[in-house]
Amino acid sequence: MDIIVIYCTVPDIKLAKEITKIIMKHKLAACVSRIENVRSTFAWEGEVNEEKEILLMIKTRRSNYGKIKLLIEELHSYAVPEVIALPIVDCSEDYLKWLVRETET
Repeated sequence: MDIIVIYCTVPDIKLAKEITKIIMKHKLAACVSRIENVRSTFAWEGEVNEEKEILLMIKTRRSNYGKIKLLIEELHSYAVPEVIALPIVDCSEDYLKWLVRETET
């Protein structure tokens, strides 16, 4: 089973909760962890910027990536939202079974 973690930063708690709610409602992920008070420094339009953001860590099947990416792009307020998928190299068998069970549609 191919499982991934998708990273997505958002500017505020309202958007974080909205994205999370829809992902969970449609069983697109087994878990979305929210890390608040992230400080991001990034280049944008020739300038270096620093912003306070919230990081969403979305644990899911690789097959759900496209749907989650489209959802984030539709809802996000950024012109170029961060949607990065990282492979899970290894995890416990119990965690894998739980993730698969919770994302069955």
